[in-house]
Amino acid sequence: MLGTIVNTCTILIGSTLGCLLRKGIGDKYKKTLFDGLGLCCLVLGMNAALPNMSKSEYPVLFILSIAIGGLIGTRLNIESRIEQISQNNKGAIQGLTTGVLLYCIGTFSIVGPVLSALSPSHGWAFDEPDNTFLYTNATLDLVTSAVLAASYGRIMLLAAPILFCWQSLFYMIAYYFSAAMPEPMRIELSIVGGVLIISSGLSILNIKNCKTVNLLPSLLIPILFYTIKELI
Repeated sequence: MLGTIVNTCTILIGSTLGCLLRKGIGDKYKKTLFDGLGLCCLVLGMNAALPNMSKSEYPVLFILSIAIGGLIGTRLNIESRIEQISQNNKGAIQGLTTGVLLYCIGTFSIVGPVLSALSPSHGWAFDEPDNTFLYTNATLDLVTSAVLAASYGRIMLLAAPILFCWQSLFYMIAYYFSAAMPEPMRIELSIVGGVLIISSGLSILNIKNCKTVNLLPSLLIPILFYTIKELI
């Protein structure tokens, strides 16, 4: 769990630094940051989804995941509920959603906790090589969180506990089942996550509001599918 704790702390540090820098950034520079983030999201999303499409065991699973997850999110009205909590600050929610997706989707953040859990000491030693993915992810998230917080403000601090819960989920699956996460699950998560990151990019660029928050439950569908498959 040490790697996950370090990763969580770097997001808190980066977000804090970004919040401090935010005060000195003019509106036209913030607009540039938004446009840059939107374009980066499109590229990162496509990079996560497209290379994994041909590797998918079930090519329709990501479609079902988006559909089922979207229905669940819409039924629960997740986006509206969060907007009410945040005093209808839609921009902040958009930023938080983007941050969570960028932090959580990817090999480092998904496979890292699994490797940490499967190590002999369960990842509690600093010299444990199986924490390498998480330390690398922490370095990347330090920079990303600073940029996002400079754009969206202190709400980005909330992404840290979300990342902690996300990585802890995979850590516990590997720890208690004593087996690595199935590669097909990682592939499906990358595809679904990539689609959601693209969705965030479209919203940031004001091209199309896809209500990405309501689509977030889609990420749980591949996890449930392969967990049930492993148990059966």
